[in-house]
Amino acid sequence: MPVLHNKISNEVLRQQMLAETEPRTTISFYKYFPIEQPQEFRDNLYVLLTELKVFGRIYIASEGINAQVSVPQGNFEKFRDTLFNYHSELNGIRLNIAVDDDGKSFWVLRMKVREKIVADGITDPSFSLQQVGTYLRAKEVNEMMQDPDTIFVDMRNHYEYEVGHFKNALEVPSDTFKEQLPMAVDMLQEHKDKNIVMYCTGGIRCEKASAYMKHNGFKNVFHVEGGIIEYARKIKEEGLQSQFIGKNFVFDERLGERITEDIIAVCHQCGVPCDTHTNCKNDGCHLLFIQCGSCASEFDGCCSAACMEEYHLPEEEQRKRRAGRENGVKIFNKSKDHPLRKHREQWKKDRETGEA
Repeated sequence: MPVLHNKISNEVLRQQMLAETEPRTTISFYKYFPIEQPQEFRDNLYVLLTELKVFGRIYIASEGINAQVSVPQGNFEKFRDTLFNYHSELNGIRLNIAVDDDGKSFWVLRMKVREKIVADGITDPSFSLQQVGTYLRAKEVNEMMQDPDTIFVDMRNHYEYEVGHFKNALEVPSDTFKEQLPMAVDMLQEHKDKNIVMYCTGGIRCEKASAYMKHNGFKNVFHVEGGIIEYARKIKEEGLQSQFIGKNFVFDERLGERITEDIIAVCHQCGVPCDTHTNCKNDGCHLLFIQCGSCASEFDGCCSAACMEEYHLPEEEQRKRRAGRENGVKIFNKSKDHPLRKHREQWKKDRETGEA
């Protein structure tokens, strides 16, 4: 029986990937469709993609598939044909090709079976993913941006919206998709007669969101086909002016692909214009935040003086400090009490008084 899981260490795999001479293409794709045996679907596809040296993350659930992968350029056509022939629902599936990419984002193939490919908190059995909003292509997106009776709704997290979004788009202020869905319905109640355009990174969240809006009585619901990734590719291809400004946050080592030169965010430590996301180097933190080059140097890639101090301790002492400490996914959020926000306010005061 073929091996269905990776058995080599991450560091070895990473070094092997970096040593490759053939360029890679980063691709994302998804589709909602019923999968009766998700584990069997996953195992058989894993074998086929491993043979093609595909790296990345793929999630399988009874509701469909969601993937972000990199493929050796010489294997791209084989990869596409393999995918198209694997299941009738995947035949002709849209493949979103990354815009700003060096192909070095992944070094192992991880495929997991989940309850849902996008956690949504929806429990209503009458909800249907077959009743989604109308797709909008890039040119249609730009046309609708000019319509005063149209509202663009960003269905991404705050840290994604912060570095880039469609002009005048509405932010749904939550960092979990399942909280955003009912929040979006409440926020848009007074606009039920307007055109509601949902968008996200690659289309997977906004497609489900569009179905949820229709489920809750909204009639004129649209979503951007292929999300920001496909929109960015099409505007370049068709010579259109981008209505998306800034960076598109992506969930791989790049942490963002540049769409326009606009920098609309600020460093979370000093407040200067900056849109470079990083993770705190302290293994006991790994907070995702925005840090400028000057602060990266001052804090040695850490989010605070405390984390920098811990980061420079001997490894054994670091492990002792981390023992029993919860260290889940951490992000800089909108809370006024967030330590980084307090640090930035103090930095501003110090600069004004000449002490910084």
